[in-house]
Amino acid sequence: MNINLDDIEFIKETTLTIRNSRRRTTVPKDIVDKFNLKNGDKIRWILFRDGKIIISKVKKQN
Repeated sequence: MNINLDDIEFIKETTLTIRNSRRRTTVPKDIVDKFNLKNGDKIRWILFRDGKIIISKVKKQN
């Protein structure tokens, strides 16, 4: 996957917290605001064989 740096709007690192079977990560405020994420919204994680991950908001079904 080639990424054009001119297409990037935001880069931020967050910490993953693992406690027993619970795994949590913090979504940066800029991302929450940009996508208007609310409690209960779903995000989709796509893992590629080369180790890259794409995360996207799942659109609500009407």
